[in-house]
Amino acid sequence: MNRLNTAQTVVHAEIFARRVTARLSEAEADLDYDISERLRAARERALSRRKVVAVPAIARQPQQEAAAPSGKRNWWRAVVSAVPLSAMVAGLAFFNGVQADEGASEMAEYDATLLADELPPSAYTDPGFTQFLKIAAQKQPNDKR
Repeated sequence: MNRLNTAQTVVHAEIFARRVTARLSEAEADLDYDISERLRAARERALSRRKVVAVPAIARQPQQEAAAPSGKRNWWRAVVSAVPLSAMVAGLAFFNGVQADEGASEMAEYDATLLADELPPSAYTDPGFTQFLKIAAQKQPNDKR
C-alpha cells in the first residue's frame, strides 16, 4: 500500500508542477524583459539542480499499456526504412557496374589503338622513346609557325 501512495504522490506532484508551469508561462508575456531574463536564468538553475525521481512501476503501467501496440509499428517502420537503404545499395552496385564497363571499354579502345599503331608495344617501355616524345612535343609548336 505504501508503494501505491508513493506513486500517487509522484503523479500528483507532476500534475501540480505542470499546472504551475502553465500559469507562469501565461503570465510571462506581461513581464518586462529584464525580469523575464532573470526568471529564465532561475529556471535553468532549478532544472540543473533538479533531482531525477524514479517513478515506481505502478505509475508507469498506463504508459506501458499504451506502448504495447506500437511494437508492431516499430517493426513496420524498420521494414519501411530498409527500403531506401536497399535502393541506395542497389544504385551503388549499378553505378559500380556501369563504371567498370566504361573502364573496360576505355582500356579495350586504348589496347586496340596501341596494337594498331606502327610501333611495337615494346617501344613504349623504352626509356629513349619517352625522350623522343618530349623532343617531338617541343618541335611541334615551332613547326606550326
